[in-house]
Amino acid sequence: MGDSGDLTGRTVLAIFAHPDDESLACGGTLAKLSDAGATVVLICASRGEKGSISDPALVPDGDLGRVRSNELRDAAEVLGIAEVVILDHPDGDLRWRDHHYLHIHIVETIRRCRPDAVITFGEDGLYWHRDHIGVHERTCDAIQSLAQEAPPLYFVTIPNGIMSELANAAIARGWALPESGFWGISPYAFGWTSTPTLVVDVREWAIRKLTALRCHRTQMGAANPFARIDQAEAPRWLGFEHFRRAPGSPAAPVLECIGEPVESS
Repeated sequence: MGDSGDLTGRTVLAIFAHPDDESLACGGTLAKLSDAGATVVLICASRGEKGSISDPALVPDGDLGRVRSNELRDAAEVLGIAEVVILDHPDGDLRWRDHHYLHIHIVETIRRCRPDAVITFGEDGLYWHRDHIGVHERTCDAIQSLAQEAPPLYFVTIPNGIMSELANAAIARGWALPESGFWGISPYAFGWTSTPTLVVDVREWAIRKLTALRCHRTQMGAANPFARIDQAEAPRWLGFEHFRRAPGSPAAPVLECIGEPVESS
């Protein structure tokens, strides 16, 4: 399989927690799906109002959620995302607060869009982020509640070692691992429990992924390794994205069409 077929008429729903999750986790795949003719819809559960601010001048009125929502719309345009649904659930409390309403929003969007596949976080939330884990749980609950109507579900994962390689490449170019914030997280925290079953080659879309990431300017300042990666290097560091199909979930003709199975070792 892989890179085969026109996906016109197909719909893929991506469900993430904050603005920038979509670009970091699988921006290349979303762009590739869009270019193949699929309609890509994105749910962002929060406005990311508790995130970091790379430059206070970017948020002159202090409303980070508003700025990050606009950054997300810019990134979505780069990636070819057809529809962005930005919810206003509380950043930092997605796993516990008002989770019933998040469940309802996800179910309503699935029923309205009738996607051929749903993509979200795995159970480790990429790196144990509690909001990411909450979105994983709510999405799984929503899929389960739909029973026979449920679309195939895929978890995006970053295999262990990839983020450490990216960090080391940036360090070699003068970047320093910060003490706090997202990039203060040990790169070894990524991918400890998730074994991918499908890999999507997005090297042709890596520059668009990098461009989309840089739309999230409040999050992607100088203290970010992507600031040290140029367009020529983007395919090397951002050129493959990994997924795992949820247990018991049928294969989706969209992701299998653009990806290849991961050979078990």
